Amino acid sequence: MHILITVLVCFFAGMGAGLGTGFAGMSAAAVISPMLITFLGMDPYLAVGIALSSDVLASAVSAYTYGKNKNLDIRNGLIMMASVLAFTVVGSYIASIVPSATMGSFSVVMLGVKFIVRPVMTTKEAMQSVSAKKRAVQSVVCGVIVGFICGFVGAGGGMMMLLILTSVLGYELKTAVGTSVFIMAFTALTGAVSHFAIGGAPDWTVFALCVVFTLLWARIAAVFANKAAPK
Repeated sequence: MHILITVLVCFFAGMGAGLGTGFAGMSAAAVISPMLITFLGMDPYLAVGIALSSDVLASAVSAYTYGKNKNLDIRNGLIMMASVLAFTVVGSYIASIVPSATMGSFSVVMLGVKFIVRPVMTTKEAMQSVSAKKRAVQSVVCGVIVGFICGFVGAGGGMMMLLILTSVLGYELKTAVGTSVFIMAFTALTGAVSHFAIGGAPDWTVFALCVVFTLLWARIAAVFANKAAPK
């Protein structure tokens, strides 16, 4: 009975995380961690580690699918990723010495409001009209902001990154999602390694189930998202 409950929890957690990652670039940690903690009574720190591990392959396969359909900006994605990783460390350090208030799901709420009030109507042609130098500078600045907030508040960067890519950098929606999951694959790997290095080994059964289910649903979602409208 216990193993059946474990499989069911991991299946639905992986499904929610995979669909969110493949369709909207959402971090798997937003779905998997709460479910593992609530229904399996798992240690929160290790639950986040498993969620981040699930994010690695799910984000990577989603990024591959978006890239295959020419909906990925690798060059500026790498630039932003470098500043995100660097300032996540800076934010984490400052958070450890300065009391901070929790922002909760501010970025997710703002993303929803933004899409309702001002839907993403940018085309690839308009997006590509921005100079490479300006785009690179914007990527660094936005990466600094996302990384610092992630490190300081502990909020995931997936939806926040999507908000910035569409609102500030003017990305077309599919390219924004593709670039977001590309960056997340590396940031999740960094986070997963650090969590297991500090917190110890996870429950390998739960780990494997979550990784497989999240990967499967992320692949399905990414394929459908890229076929949803003409490229």
